Amino acid sequence: MIKLARYKEKEIKKHLSGRQSFLLLGPRQTGKTTLCEQALSKQSNKIEYWLSDPTVRIELEKDPGSIIRRIEDAKAKKIVFIDEAQKVPEIFDSAQYLIDKNLASFIFTGSSARKLRRGGANLLPGRIRKISLDPLSFGEIGLLQRGRIKDLAINNINSTGYTLNDYLVYGSLPRIVISNKSDRISLLSAYTEIYLEEEIRAEALSRKIGAFGRFLELAAAESGANPNLTKLSNSVGISSPAIKEFYNILEDTLIVDRIDPYIINARKRIVSNPRYYFFDLGVRNILARLTLDKNLVNAQKGILFEHAVIQEILRRIRILNKNYKVYYWRTYYGVEVDCIIDTGAKLIPIEIKAHSRIGKKDISGLVSFMDEYKEKIKEGYVITMGKYNEKITDNITAVPWFNI
Repeated sequence: MIKLARYKEKEIKKHLSGRQSFLLLGPRQTGKTTLCEQALSKQSNKIEYWLSDPTVRIELEKDPGSIIRRIEDAKAKKIVFIDEAQKVPEIFDSAQYLIDKNLASFIFTGSSARKLRRGGANLLPGRIRKISLDPLSFGEIGLLQRGRIKDLAINNINSTGYTLNDYLVYGSLPRIVISNKSDRISLLSAYTEIYLEEEIRAEALSRKIGAFGRFLELAAAESGANPNLTKLSNSVGISSPAIKEFYNILEDTLIVDRIDPYIINARKRIVSNPRYYFFDLGVRNILARLTLDKNLVNAQKGILFEHAVIQEILRRIRILNKNYKVYYWRTYYGVEVDCIIDTGAKLIPIEIKAHSRIGKKDISGLVSFMDEYKEKIKEGYVITMGKYNEKITDNITAVPWFNI
């Protein structure tokens, strides 16, 4: 089995060595369990609970306090690993008691903030750190050269041979990246089937299984666009509020990232509804029922490339543990900027173009936005498929995707 280095390894090991409890939160199959197992492999004082095992889960549901008795009987401080903690939210109360008594530290993994919240989980504010884990970033695949945007710069930590075109078609879930190309479609299909089955069961959507499936297909196809709720409602056959609730399910189960419009002190009429980006392009493509081959890149290059860059920016922010916020900007006249990063100290506007030559038309949105918010902006960027950094104006630079 190929071992892939992850940026979050050091952070996890640091918390582990300091006996600091944490929750590793991320979509299914992003490598959470593997990362924790590797970090815990040399720990002799660990106790493990695998909540994907129905027997273990049912026992803890009946008696979540059994963890307390087991730890107290051990008479030595333990590291407790609980995989898929959202399946039994009540265990967080037992964890709080043991942490407060300094009897144990905890490592939780989870793939649904929604289930934790709905289950009334006590997420132990001030006691546990939340760490996010995404599919592989460009640097974890080995696609980077030199970082040009200093606020986001990272280095390669793997060399996989996976290409940008592979990424655009199949996404970057760890198992997909290390699998043979012939297996990738079946693995992605299985992933989406498992997600559908589990969420339908968890959300009591059995009467809406057809509607939720149709919604997923349409939402995937529109990933990164401004969704038309009325049109989706008519196509799926349910109300607009139900469509909003379906989007909430996707967001809370970490399947999509929500990007809000930048409307602060706006002098122009700005489109006000959010955009949603699926967390992985392979999952997005398979849900949208697209044919996953090289022709897909030619047919949807602009959509896929923008999606990949937005994903990478969101992942970088989480990798670097930055408290940045990401927005988009679009006026009612169609002038737009794909991505705006608010660092707190400044704004970084970014346009994304799936070609190499950049003209004045390509930067019209950037120029308009930078003029409106010039007091907050030092430099704007166009992320391209070109080979070189290129100064377009005094404060706008074209940057190849591998130099983000």
